[in-house]
Amino acid sequence: MTTTADLPVVVIGAGPAGLAAAAHLVDRGIEPLVLEAGDAAGATVREWSHVRLFSTWGEIVDPAAEKLLAPTGWTKPDAAIYPSGGDWADLYLQPLADVLGDRIRTSARVTGVSRTGRDRIVDADRETQPFVVHVAYTDGREERLFARAVIDASGTWTTPSPAGASGLPALGEKTASDRITYRVPDLKDPAVRARYAGKRTAVIGSGASAFTALAMLADVSKDEPGTHAVWILRRGISGSTFGGGTADQLPARGALGLAAKAAVDNGHADAVTGFRTEAIERDEDGRLILAGEDERRLDPVDEVIVLTGFRPDLSFLSEIRLGLDERLQAPVELAPLIDPNQHSCGTVYPHGHRELSHPETGVYLVGMKSYGRAPTFLARTGYEQVRSVVAAIAGDLESADKVELTLPETGVCGGSGIFDDPAADQTDGGGCCATPAPALVQIGVGTTLPVAAAEESSSSGSCC
Repeated sequence: MTTTADLPVVVIGAGPAGLAAAAHLVDRGIEPLVLEAGDAAGATVREWSHVRLFSTWGEIVDPAAEKLLAPTGWTKPDAAIYPSGGDWADLYLQPLADVLGDRIRTSARVTGVSRTGRDRIVDADRETQPFVVHVAYTDGREERLFARAVIDASGTWTTPSPAGASGLPALGEKTASDRITYRVPDLKDPAVRARYAGKRTAVIGSGASAFTALAMLADVSKDEPGTHAVWILRRGISGSTFGGGTADQLPARGALGLAAKAAVDNGHADAVTGFRTEAIERDEDGRLILAGEDERRLDPVDEVIVLTGFRPDLSFLSEIRLGLDERLQAPVELAPLIDPNQHSCGTVYPHGHRELSHPETGVYLVGMKSYGRAPTFLARTGYEQVRSVVAAIAGDLESADKVELTLPETGVCGGSGIFDDPAADQTDGGGCCATPAPALVQIGVGTTLPVAAAEESSSSGSCC
């Protein structure tokens, strides 16, 4: 007779955190079943394959995954190198998925999670029932699976936040979707580059993804006359606007902010501060006009890049009893530790299964999704999360409660880097964007400000 303990642990998402969770489960002798909506492991990471991380290989390989890979002859890349998203997927995530084999199912989208025979209302014998997971495959098949526990590592990539400052799409945002993107564009792709070359582009956001887009557009403008960026900031300019600079313990992350500063300094971008987008309208030529809540209307732009963060998709968990913070949509015990009003990546307190637990015993949100709308996430945080969660599922509470995590302080968290110069030395922490000395930045008429080494939370929402 099959008991709940004989069932697999379902892991939703075959990204870095999900695959690490599977590796830890295998290491504990527990069978994982990983369900990935994309057509390959690391599908989300592959969507930003052109972007270079601001963390090195030494910081983005999970120990249990490395242990699982070792017998295959896999060799960990140079720990000091900054990989691109494509490198991360091809050189680590895919080999790990290959080792896990048929424990991973791709093109499998989870559409619902519940307790067998119990909707979220029913109390009777609830915790003794296995979880039931509904899956829809791209070929039209549907399936019902059973699990002893569920680890949701599906991330937030599919649900970007809108341009509207109130958390809702700006008026006209949906109808202008043909000229709006919510990702950092790959400007080395000729077709994508043609979309922005010689054009005026608004970049909305204040985090590392916005820094990346500004620096990339500045690079295009050197070869393509007429290329110009308009940087839209909801807040004013302060010493922390460009991140931690030379004081950032992740040098590549600090260099990102200074690269964005250079884009403004060198006239490749203008900054509009205190602007909260209320509407996006079209002029008679089809160009877009951003209108603010304060009734300001900006000069027309050809394209808009919205990089205002991400939010979790909770729709398929509607029958599960989750305990989420009302602001961040993160687990209630975790939320105070990651509140971006108080914390950057480096000041996040170590946390594990207890902070990630919910009223529904046996279900965990991990990785980027565990942070809800908070953008201060790093990959190594997710690895320690899944180590603790898997230990708890295995009944090893002593190990599960022993949470250790040391994170780099200062700087902007929540985006990836832009170190794409093949001639640059990638091992010195600076790459092609080696950190220059801070200088004054001219923004607007008669306004100058020194770059300060201060902490700032990003609104871009990526991990690394």
